[in-house]
Amino acid sequence: MSRFWSKTVHQLTPYVPGEQPKLANLVKLNTNENPYGPSPKVLAALKDAVSDDLRLYPDPRAERLKDAIAGLHNVSPTHVFVGNGSDEVLAHVFHGLLKHDKPLLFPDITYSFYPVYAGLYEIDYRAIPLTADFHIRPDDYKVPNGGIIFPNPNAPTGIPLPLASVEDIIAANPDSVVVVDEAYVDFGAESAIPLVAKYPNLLVVHTFSKSRSLAGLRAGFAIGHPDLIEALERIKDSFNSYPLDRFALAGATAAIEDTAYFAQTCAAVIKTRAALVEEMSALGFETLPSAANFIFTRHPQQDAAELAAALRSRSIIVRHFKNARIDQFLRITVGTNAECTLLISALKKILA
Repeated sequence: MSRFWSKTVHQLTPYVPGEQPKLANLVKLNTNENPYGPSPKVLAALKDAVSDDLRLYPDPRAERLKDAIAGLHNVSPTHVFVGNGSDEVLAHVFHGLLKHDKPLLFPDITYSFYPVYAGLYEIDYRAIPLTADFHIRPDDYKVPNGGIIFPNPNAPTGIPLPLASVEDIIAANPDSVVVVDEAYVDFGAESAIPLVAKYPNLLVVHTFSKSRSLAGLRAGFAIGHPDLIEALERIKDSFNSYPLDRFALAGATAAIEDTAYFAQTCAAVIKTRAALVEEMSALGFETLPSAANFIFTRHPQQDAAELAAALRSRSIIVRHFKNARIDQFLRITVGTNAECTLLISALKKILA
């Protein structure tokens, strides 16, 4: 460790992103990327963005993108915040809305960036244990707190929380901001965005990386009461007034506007997920109920780390977590039908 580092850097335990290996004939099922490419309208918009205008700064207010998001979700543009991927949006949320005297609450098994952000911004937090069957229990969040955040569906479990239970948490905490991270909501869960009009303490965060097939573009957004959005804008403009470049603005707007392609690809992922769960079950795997573009599964007679290594030797990459309670699970992205067939074929050979 360098003597030039600040105290903050010395104390950080950084987030570890999913591996991006350079293997021949790779079947990449470890980072929950969409198996289908972005909308053709997105690609056309990106080509149109290649012009002499790149010498000019992008729109710092992202007005066209905000208008498109607002129109899709029946809110006003003043309810919308955009950022360089939902990770940046969440970073501003932690800094601007969740740093208070009382502890922040989030599940003990959840998106591993949450404790990283808490450490970065020196936010006290409490990790609330999931139930024995890995569900969020709303009553556990009816305690004094400085804010609440959880994904829906949860990650890495993929288990969705019914909208009535989400509202139960929001209604029970009128003096705290409740953040619902909906990165995977489009694959089978119910969005809390319609509740924004009813609850000024609710903020819903979305990404373009999953259901919009734009993980490589880096765009995300939040929808909430204008007071919450103003706080995020103040943080953004104190950090980087231009988080989305001209390509991101053009591509993200086109992705929002092409609702038909979005619906088509989401439906394809959901259909493949159902078939994959059925085939995994036939091989003896126990899979948690998923409303995401991945499954969380284990085999009672097989060590998860060994299974992951055996798959890797066959150029199939899945995600294995070493955390307590989930170290015998594998998180497997729902790929194309062909990729899932290769996965099942490999598992049959391994188990044999």
